[in-house]
Amino acid sequence: MSQTIKQPRLLILDDDPEVGNFMVAIAQGVNFEALATTQAEDFFQALETWQPTHIALDLVMPDIDGIEILRQLGESACSATIIIISGIGSRVLEAAYRSAAKHGLTVTDTLPKPFLPEKLRSLLINSRVALASGFSVTKAHRVPSAQQAVTVVALITAIEKKEIEVWYQPKINCKTGTPAGFEALARWLHPEVGLILPDHFIPFAEQSGLIDMLTDHIFDQALEWFSTYSSQSDIFLSLNISAHSLSDMQLADRIMAICQTHAVATDRIILEMTETSAMTDPTTTLDLLTRLRIKGLNLSIDDFGTGYSSMIRLVQLPFSELKVDKMFVINVAQSTESQNVIRAIIGLGHSLGLRITAEGVEDQAAFQFLQDEGCDLAQGYWFARPMNGAQAAQWQLAWPTATLESSQLAKP
Repeated sequence: MSQTIKQPRLLILDDDPEVGNFMVAIAQGVNFEALATTQAEDFFQALETWQPTHIALDLVMPDIDGIEILRQLGESACSATIIIISGIGSRVLEAAYRSAAKHGLTVTDTLPKPFLPEKLRSLLINSRVALASGFSVTKAHRVPSAQQAVTVVALITAIEKKEIEVWYQPKINCKTGTPAGFEALARWLHPEVGLILPDHFIPFAEQSGLIDMLTDHIFDQALEWFSTYSSQSDIFLSLNISAHSLSDMQLADRIMAICQTHAVATDRIILEMTETSAMTDPTTTLDLLTRLRIKGLNLSIDDFGTGYSSMIRLVQLPFSELKVDKMFVINVAQSTESQNVIRAIIGLGHSLGLRITAEGVEDQAAFQFLQDEGCDLAQGYWFARPMNGAQAAQWQLAWPTATLESSQLAKP
C-alpha cells in the first residue's frame, strides 16, 4: 500500500524551541508540513519515520554538533534538501556548506542567525522545484535515494530516454542590467526518485567512463535549444567540461561537429572548467585548450579562488573568463574577507584581459557591490533559478519589464 506525500516536509533541528516554532510557522505558511525537534535523538527518529523532503539544521547543538550530523546524514545517503543555520559567522557557514557537499548532501543555502522571515520563506518556496516531478513513499518498498539510484545501467538508460535534461540559468551584464547569456546545467528527472542534481551523477559518470557520452548528450540538447537565439541576439551559452575530458584530444572536434549540426557560431559558446581540473595535466590541457580557442570557443575557469594553482598556469593557459566562486559572493555584504577576495580577483582578471563573472548573487546588495567593483557578469537566484528550456525562453521574453521590476534591478 502506497502513501503519496502531497506536501513537502521540513524537519527542523534547533535547540531553541522558540526558533523551531518560528520556522514551523513560516514553513506552514508556504504550504509545507513542518516538525521542530530540539534533540538529535528525536531528529534522527523523525528522519526515519517522518521522511522529510527538507531539513533545517542548526550547527550549534548541546548534545552533538552540526558537522557530525551532516556526516551521519551523508553516511545514510540522505536525499533531503538541507538548509544550514548558525549564528557563529559566515566563514563557519561556508565551511559547513563545503563539508556537506563533500558528504554528497544537497544544500540549498546557508542561513545566518538572526534571519528575516522573508529569507527562509524565499528559500522554501524556491526549493520546491526539486519536487516538481512528484514522489511517493511505500511502506513495503522505500523509494531509493539519489545515490542508490545512480548506476551504470540507470545512467545509460537515462541518457537514451532523455531523462537527463538541460536547464538554464541566466547571466546578467552588470553594467547594463540586461541578459548576457545562460549557463547550461544538467538535471536528471528520475522516474522514481524525482530530481537528481549533478553532484550525484556527474562524479559517477566520470568514474564509470560515461562522462563523454553524457557530455555529448548535454551539448547536443543545449545547442539545439540555443540555436533559436544564434541569429537573434548576442547572448552566450556556457557549458561545463569535466576534468576527465581535458585529456581527450578529440573533444574539440566533437564540440565543433555539434556546433555545426545546430548552426551555432563557436564564439557564442563558453566552456567552463574548474580551476583545479585545468591544472591537473598542464601539457595536455594546454594543447586541448589552445585547440578549442583556435576554433573560436571561449574558455572560463569556474569556481576561481577555491583551487591551489599557481599564477603562472593562469597566465599560460588561454582562458577568456574567470568565474568568482559563489562562496565569496553569497555573503559578500556581511564579509569583509569576501569583499577583498572578489576585488582581488576582478583586478587580477581585468589586468590579464579576462571577463569576470560572479555566481551566487542572491540579493540586491551583492549585485550592487559587483557593479561598483566593475564585475562584468553576474548570475544567481536573485535573477532566476535554473529553468528548463521553455521556462528560460519565457523568462527572456519577460525581461526587462516584469523581471526587472520584480527583482528591483533598476537603480534609483
